[in-house]
Amino acid sequence: MLIAFRFLQGLGACASMVTPRAVVRDLHTGTEAARLMSMLILVYSVSPILAPLVGSFVAEAASWRAVFWVIGALAVLAMAMVAAMLPETRPPAARAQSSLRGAMASYGVLLRDRNFLAVAFMASLTLSGFFVYVANSSFVMSTHYGISPRMYAALFALNAVSMIAASQFNGWLAARFGIRRVLRTAVIAHAAVTGLLLVLTLAGVDRLGVLVGLLMAVYGLNGVIVPSAFVVAMEGHAARAGTASALLGTLNFAGGAVMVALVSPFANGTPLPMVAGIACCSAIVLVLAMRALRLAHATAPVSA
Repeated sequence: MLIAFRFLQGLGACASMVTPRAVVRDLHTGTEAARLMSMLILVYSVSPILAPLVGSFVAEAASWRAVFWVIGALAVLAMAMVAAMLPETRPPAARAQSSLRGAMASYGVLLRDRNFLAVAFMASLTLSGFFVYVANSSFVMSTHYGISPRMYAALFALNAVSMIAASQFNGWLAARFGIRRVLRTAVIAHAAVTGLLLVLTLAGVDRLGVLVGLLMAVYGLNGVIVPSAFVVAMEGHAARAGTASALLGTLNFAGGAVMVALVSPFANGTPLPMVAGIACCSAIVLVLAMRALRLAHATAPVSA
């Protein structure tokens, strides 16, 4: 019963991941959309940091069952906030044409759009590198470096802080230089840093400070790449923003699952398999960026 109801909870939670991006696309484009997408990344990044901490306090104060009562109360609060504070953003004419058949047709349009898929996979594989870190870092940190769980939590939080901080500059960068140029530059920097980390690891440089410092830079760049990629991918699909957001979310989680599955057989408690998996994701993102963000478009900012 627990698994069945958690499955239903997951289906409902999907709306909270998909709808906000569609709302942003309904109301904004260009640099303002990039700023708001970055704000969403902030919320999505803070939640995984706070949730285990809050959950542990609730479980200690009451019981593990109390965690689900808290989740239920938060869901009721979220529904009340949506009802009171979030008006419908999709135009009536567009809503009148919405149907299951229309949604399937929209998926067909998106899956035939090579540029959308290229940028969507850029976001997916950028996040996949983070999923590889999440799946492997606890073993690397505890087994290889011998750090305590509390220290590991602090180091994990540093990556999230880096991602959050960088994402908040994204709107300003997009307004100043153009969103495609910012995205292209961030992808190149991301590949350079992950490549440097892989080379150092292969060369036998095995220092916790080096690993943590370079990964902070990598995940700071994640905070620029992911929201920018979302905006660029959804640019030409205002009429199907919800479907585009759903497909982006599906590719993000599916990409993460695939990359974790590919890296896991090589995991041996050392940093190399994890670092190689992250670098591989970054290299593919760079190739996709060269395909999707041609130099001719790199200097053309998206109109606000």
